[in-house]
Amino acid sequence: MFSKKKNPSKLETDQRELYEIARRRTVQKRRLFQHFVIFLVGAVLLIILNVVIGYRQDFMPLGYDWFVLVILIWTFFFLIHLINVFVTDSFMGKKWEQSQLEKLVRRQKDRIAELQKKVEMDYPLPSNNGGKTTSDVIEKNDFGTTNMPLND
Repeated sequence: MFSKKKNPSKLETDQRELYEIARRRTVQKRRLFQHFVIFLVGAVLLIILNVVIGYRQDFMPLGYDWFVLVILIWTFFFLIHLINVFVTDSFMGKKWEQSQLEKLVRRQKDRIAELQKKVEMDYPLPSNNGGKTTSDVIEKNDFGTTNMPLND
């Protein structure tokens, strides 16, 4: 009577979930922006290091200056990060995850039903159970253990 237990409503849960999704997306975009800034600063430093200072100017793998290859590889990794944030995560968001989860649960239930039928066919119960199947005869009590009826 005096205690006021608040039952979390579905609306509060949904709002919390939407907030969590928005927070996660914000963190992803912030990290992408940080990656971009570090990429730009690093590329400029590599160019300055090679062209202005003259560090390892004679080293030219594949016929290109070494800093060009480093920047191209770094660009490749940045593009992968960009695609992951804006493309992959958009298509494989919360709705996709929920549908995949439902599909897997449905497959597991179908497999369990298939195994149950196989068990009932391979190991039928004695005929004095009144035509009940194994799952009808086995009951669960409140403690989670099974109660098998005794056949006298």
